[in-house]
Amino acid sequence: MDSIMKKIYSMEPEQISACEEKVMLGNGQHGICFREGNGVRLTDIDGNSYIDCTAQGWALLLGHANEEIRQAAYEQMGMLTHLNQNSDSLPRFALADKLTRLAPEHMNRVLFTVGGSAAIEAAMKLAVKNVPAGRKFITLMDGYHGTSLTTGAGSWISTRAPGIFTGFNSFAGITNDVFVRVPNPYLYRWSGSDRPEDCVEYCLNSLKAALYGGVSGQVAGVILEPVQASGGQIPLPQEYLRGVREICDAYGCLLIFDELQTYCRVGEWFAAEKYGVEPDLICLGKSLGAGMPIAAVLIHDRLEGFGPLGEEVHTFANNSVAQVTALKQIEIIERDGVLENTRRVGAFVAGLLREMQKKYPCIGDVRQVGLHVGIEFVKDPATKEPDLRLAQTVKQLALRSGAIFGEAGYRMNVLKFKPPLVITEDEAGEAMAILESAVGRALAM
Repeated sequence: MDSIMKKIYSMEPEQISACEEKVMLGNGQHGICFREGNGVRLTDIDGNSYIDCTAQGWALLLGHANEEIRQAAYEQMGMLTHLNQNSDSLPRFALADKLTRLAPEHMNRVLFTVGGSAAIEAAMKLAVKNVPAGRKFITLMDGYHGTSLTTGAGSWISTRAPGIFTGFNSFAGITNDVFVRVPNPYLYRWSGSDRPEDCVEYCLNSLKAALYGGVSGQVAGVILEPVQASGGQIPLPQEYLRGVREICDAYGCLLIFDELQTYCRVGEWFAAEKYGVEPDLICLGKSLGAGMPIAAVLIHDRLEGFGPLGEEVHTFANNSVAQVTALKQIEIIERDGVLENTRRVGAFVAGLLREMQKKYPCIGDVRQVGLHVGIEFVKDPATKEPDLRLAQTVKQLALRSGAIFGEAGYRMNVLKFKPPLVITEDEAGEAMAILESAVGRALAM
């Protein structure tokens, strides 16, 4: 082991505690200190093992410590690591070529950048460049697109949706607030009628009304997640997405898909492909680099892209190691049928959860697209009143039993199951057994 690695991994408990105090977090609190991972499992510094049902921020499609990814990164580091944005390399060319071949037919150019928020902002710039009169953007209620001063202003974190203003509102005075929000088709919580299609129609009409009479001037673009992740694991119906596409065309604004969390996880390379809706721009991030920081924006052929005069500059937008790991991940996904596994195991988990729901009515709703799974806990299935306390108790009991579940932003009554896409049915079944046991124990408390 390298000398610095020996020093790191031989730290004593008191050293760890002292170091912890020096790390400032931007979200949450210090949690479990992990030592290593393999596949879908993590091990902490005390030797406890966990099934990671979060893929660590939904970023590790192939799980922890994938040996092939490691070897590809190691070999590339011996050749090139970082290059300036205006220096070309074969890894950048190869990744651009591969992504555009996988993407919808008319998405044949790609910009690489440093992270999800930067990708969304780059897409916004491109929208304004192509809709010169555009000064506003429309996002959806429950939408989440990042925490930069711009993207945070277009996300639920800048609203009172959590019941209070969140910490993001410390920066309200300097946010780039160019957003108008419209209702999202959250079918489970639609109360206007007994027909889900009425919810879709209402939301589409609300979008049209905003474009017609609710926004001053031309709207540059509509930004949405095909599956709203942080807002509650809410899949947007296909008929809604198709309707938004038609409305954007009618009103001369662009449709931007935030696919930071749907890339591969919905069981297809892109949600645009799964739902048969062609956006103007697609933003990728999180899992694109197999754990390495990289993001991207794919742009439609009919649009004008960035030019050479400094419209979009990032020092670390051209990291060849991240480009190679992204390519290696795609190769493994194709070779090993990972997307098919995503669809199969996702359906398997949904079946187990729906059986669990029959036994425990506190599971008000199960929402599943591939391995993009949400479990909503309620106090009463008739009133659908959220049960935050129960959901959080279940999460903590499951953690103590060796399974890490996520939660859906301010909807803390929704637990998320979004593991690495290589999870097997046996491993998923083990996680679901832990969850069911935790639900039973929580209800008995």
